[in-house]
Amino acid sequence: MARELITSWADYQMALDRLLAIACHKISIYDEDLGSLKLDSAPRLLHIKRVLAAGQEDALQIAVRDAGPIRQKHPLFLNLLSTFGHRATARETAPQLAHLRDSIIIVDNKHALIRFERDMPRGKLLIDEIDELRPYLTRFREIWSEGGQNIANRALGL
Repeated sequence: MARELITSWADYQMALDRLLAIACHKISIYDEDLGSLKLDSAPRLLHIKRVLAAGQEDALQIAVRDAGPIRQKHPLFLNLLSTFGHRATARETAPQLAHLRDSIIIVDNKHALIRFERDMPRGKLLIDEIDELRPYLTRFREIWSEGGQNIANRALGL
């Protein structure tokens, strides 16, 4: 069990890499626009693809307040969402959630990286801190249940 305070963007990026490296079954993300997460980098895409290939339904759930940057600047990430559309869902949250300013990344329902303010790196990394993680799991589920518009356009075949 580990709890670590994050105070710089460099620490935040290292914590994200650590979190993605230990992911096995599920990744849940709530963020402004994924810009600060840089999920389209090759190593991070490989970690996400590994989790998606493991075969769990709803292996990747992403809720963002602004989907514009993803649609415009992240074709590799969009391709991954389309390829694994049966295991990955990304959506833009409903307008009533636009005032929220935090960021939550939860892995396997037992590890998390929490950023308290979208414009600041200050946050905490939680590894095997299940009790401390519970309120964030509940928060993510509530955000997810609000619905929203899917980001990846998936062509329906015959």
